[in-house]
Amino acid sequence: MAAIVALEAASFPLDPWSENLVGEGVSGSLPTVTYLVAERDGAFAGHAVLSVVDVDAELQRIAVPEELRRTGVATALLAAVRAVAAAGGAGRVLLEVREDNTAARRFYERHGFAELGRRPRYYRDGTDALVLASPVTMVP
Repeated sequence: MAAIVALEAASFPLDPWSENLVGEGVSGSLPTVTYLVAERDGAFAGHAVLSVVDVDAELQRIAVPEELRRTGVATALLAAVRAVAAAGGAGRVLLEVREDNTAARRFYERHGFAELGRRPRYYRDGTDALVLASPVTMVP
C-alpha cells in the first residue's frame, strides 16, 4: 500500500488520494472498487483503480512510475481493467483526463478512447476534464 500512496503523490501532485482512501480501496472496503497492481521483475510497477457499476466501468486512476513509462506497464494495466470490467458486465470504460495532459490523452486515444464530453474547471486548479469512453471489448 505504501508504494501506491507514494505513486499517487508523484503522479497526481495536485490531487493525490490520501493514505486512508487508498487503504480503504486496497482492503476491499469500497463497494464496486477494484485495485489492480502491476509488477515487473517482482517489484511494484504501477496501479489502476476501477469501479464497475452496471453497464459502465470507470477507470478512476492509472499510474506508472516515471522510469517505467512507455514500457508497456500502463497498456497491461489497461488490458486488465478491460478484463475486470467485462467480467463485471460493463459494456464500456469511462474516464476523466486533464485537458492539459497530452501524454495521457495520446495514450488513451491509441487505446480506442474517444471524447464523450467535457467537465469545465473540474480539477482544483481550474483545468477542464475530458470525459473519454471506450468499449470494453476494444483490443489495443
